[in-house]
Amino acid sequence: MPERLAILVGGGPAPGINSVINAVTIEAINNGLEVIGIYDGFEHLMKGKTDMIRPLGIHDVSRIHIEGGSILRTSRANPTKKPEDMKRVINSLQELKINYLVTIGGDDTAFSASSLLKMSKKLRIAHVPKTIDNDLPLPSGMPTFGFETARHVGSELLYNLMQDARATNRWYFVVAMGRKAGHLALGIGKSASATLTIIGEEFKKERVGLAEVCDVIEGAMLKRRVLGRKDGLAVIAEGIGERIDPNELALIPGVVVEKDPHGHLRLSEIPLATIIKREIQKRFVQRGEKVNIIDVTLGYELRSARPIPFDIDYTRTLGYGAVRSLLNASEKKRGGMICIDSGRIKVLSFENLKDPETGRTKVRLVDVNSEHYKVARSYMIRLNESDLQNKEMLAKLAKEAKIQPEEFKIRFSQAAKI
Repeated sequence: MPERLAILVGGGPAPGINSVINAVTIEAINNGLEVIGIYDGFEHLMKGKTDMIRPLGIHDVSRIHIEGGSILRTSRANPTKKPEDMKRVINSLQELKINYLVTIGGDDTAFSASSLLKMSKKLRIAHVPKTIDNDLPLPSGMPTFGFETARHVGSELLYNLMQDARATNRWYFVVAMGRKAGHLALGIGKSASATLTIIGEEFKKERVGLAEVCDVIEGAMLKRRVLGRKDGLAVIAEGIGERIDPNELALIPGVVVEKDPHGHLRLSEIPLATIIKREIQKRFVQRGEKVNIIDVTLGYELRSARPIPFDIDYTRTLGYGAVRSLLNASEKKRGGMICIDSGRIKVLSFENLKDPETGRTKVRLVDVNSEHYKVARSYMIRLNESDLQNKEMLAKLAKEAKIQPEEFKIRFSQAAKI
């Protein structure tokens, strides 16, 4: 009887998942393995159910690499919360006679895979990192798969919104996905040449007040007016919502503050763009003006998009590498995360990926001291400290805000430093 390899997907969808499944299946079968697809991540295995599976042959996957979504679906089920759940996962895999496991997912799925590897005795596991957030610490600056497609599609959508903003003389506030890191927001904003982009990494404090975020945007809108334009588009990283005090969010009517199975705030339940829009509109009303703002949240439109050629190419290499690493794994090194380093397939140890403080997978944040960020920032319309030091500019800004120059300087001094 041939050895068995199983594939499962965890976390949110990302362009390229089916391409990984395609490459893993073909390479495994070509090496004499039987391939089983497990539906809905760890969800059913945690319950001891072994019937939510499907055998995969080359004919099943031969053309799926160009499609978005996941033929095995996905879930955020977390087997690490309870020891009994993890035990049922191990027992279920043993019952299915699985020798090798390929997990496809982000930092939470990577943590589940590393925990499973530690608790199982013989199972070999290869984790393929996917997330449109681009927040896993891959070497050589390589992106996580799905990010480039999400940035591409997001930039196209932003172009349309910016044309609409110009035509209708309005502002758009667009929230882009990214729980911890602002890579996607910055990548989309920079590529589309948005008026400004705000990411969590710009704020030095762990907690950020809603007023602080709004000060940055309001200041940019006022500066835009001084420069002769009343329209614009602000990209806001979703993760800023996680930086705002949950107690402050809970006081906002209609906002639900909940956590997912991995202990993360359910950012999808927090209408960040709408919250910021209402606060900014209130500020303009207080000075006797009505400003037209449309709020948009980008994410679900991006996650299951058809992968662009970069992600197809990339994920087929990762899928191939996952199978090769499993077949070549030793008893001492039975698994790890698959990546590409300087053009070569590499297996990173799960232990080396862990944050020593939290014990969870490290998160790659945007380096605000990098040239990549500095270039993006230099082309934004945002208040700078030099604007407040220039008497002529300060006077114009204060006139737009309908307050005295000195008052404007005090009011926006902190926003100009961000």
